[in-house]
Order: sequence, then C-alpha cells, then structure tokens
Amino acid sequence: MTRTVETLDAAPPATLMREPLLREVDRYEPVRQYSLAQIAGLWAAAVVPMSLLAWVVAPWLGDQFAGPEPLAKALLICFNAGLIWILGLTLVVVRREQRSLEWPRVRDALWLRPPRDPNTGRAGGKVWWWLLPFAILAAVLEALPINPGGPLPRDFPNFIVDTDRAERFFHGAWGWFALAAMVAILAPVVEELFFRGLLLPRMRAVFGRGDWVANGAMFTAYHLHEPWVMPPRCSPASSRRPTPPSGSRASGSR
Repeated sequence: MTRTVETLDAAPPATLMREPLLREVDRYEPVRQYSLAQIAGLWAAAVVPMSLLAWVVAPWLGDQFAGPEPLAKALLICFNAGLIWILGLTLVVVRREQRSLEWPRVRDALWLRPPRDPNTGRAGGKVWWWLLPFAILAAVLEALPINPGGPLPRDFPNFIVDTDRAERFFHGAWGWFALAAMVAILAPVVEELFFRGLLLPRMRAVFGRGDWVANGAMFTAYHLHEPWVMPPRCSPASSRRPTPPSGSRASGSR
C-alpha cells in the first residue's frame, strides 16, 4: 500500500508575518497631514470664538440677567456654547476629510483605538500602565501651588470651593447646575478630541517628532479664556503624547 506524504509549506519569515500587523497599527495612515497654515487656522477657529465668548459676550450677557451671580450664569452659557462649537468643528473637519461620520472612520481619524503593543500587536492590556505615571504626575502638579487663582466667578473651581457663594447660586437652580455639569463633562472630552485626536496626528509633517511639544504649547495657549490655568497646562503631564506604535509613519498631504 502506497502512503501519500503531504509536505507542508515552509513557514513564512517572522518579518513577513509582522508586516500586515505593522500596517494594521499605523495610526497615521487614515489621516492627512496639515500645513502650518492649516494647523494655525484650525487652532484659531477654536480659540478665537471661545475667547470672545468669555471676554466679550459673557459680560454683555451677564448684564441681561437679574438675581445672584449674573456673570456666572452668562459664563455657563458661553462655555457650553464654545465647547459645543469646538465639538461641531471637529466633526465637520472629520466629515470633510473622511467623507463620512461612520464610527470606524471617526475612530481612526481621531485616534480612538485602544493603545497597542508594537511588538505583540495586542491591544490594551499592560499598555494601559503607561497612563499611570502621567496620571500621578498630573495629580502632583495640580496639588502644587503653581496655579494662580482667577477672578470669581470666572475661576469656576474656586467659585465652587467658596461653598457659601456656590450654595446660594445653585440652591434650587437645577438648570444652572445642569449647565455646570455639562461644562465639567464636555471640557475634557471635547478638548482631548480636538487637540489630541484631530490636531496632533496631523502635525507630524510640520513638527516631526516634536509634534507633541507643539501640540502642548497650542493647548496651553488655547486657554486665553481662562489664562490663570496656563502654568500647569505647560507641564509634561498635560502635553503627553499618545505615541503611535513603532513602525508607524506619517503619510504625506493628500
């Protein structure tokens, strides 16, 4: 009886096996690179409206309100309007660039995938531990007396710490409390989406490996509507770089 022996193809080299993986984790590929003028224009489109709302519109609007803390009421409205504007601006830019707002395209365009180990290709897991030192550093910096207080009620954290004043303002005012909660939720989410998700991936062609430093400086200068918070925004913790996996490359303008 004749036995048929099947030969197995030789295993492909490890480098060939890793090549699709490197292409898969190339986070720069779904985005286009911006020129310096485009980066500055997009930054100004977020900063100028927010600053005008805080320093021009809010004082005028406050004069239209009666009762306690009219400026606080105006600021809550203006800050929410400014943050919603930046969120809308982010989505409009992604829509024009990707020609769609489908979740897979938005996820890749704004770098919303979980971190991935460049060696194993595994998403999440131990890679999340990289966040711990930055979180600790941010907490330490926030605890240091390097953040000068701003005028009340513009400096909302200090305004809320002033318990008597905040209690009088929010007592029975659920609508104003809801607006304050919206600012607390929208501010970190919208700012991260705009600066780390939209701008940062598109700055590599202009700033090279220093893109995260330039992005941190732009994020600091964005706070013209509350300049007393700028010192801690210059810290490495707030200018952290969500580094793409190794092997990634910045695509050219297209």
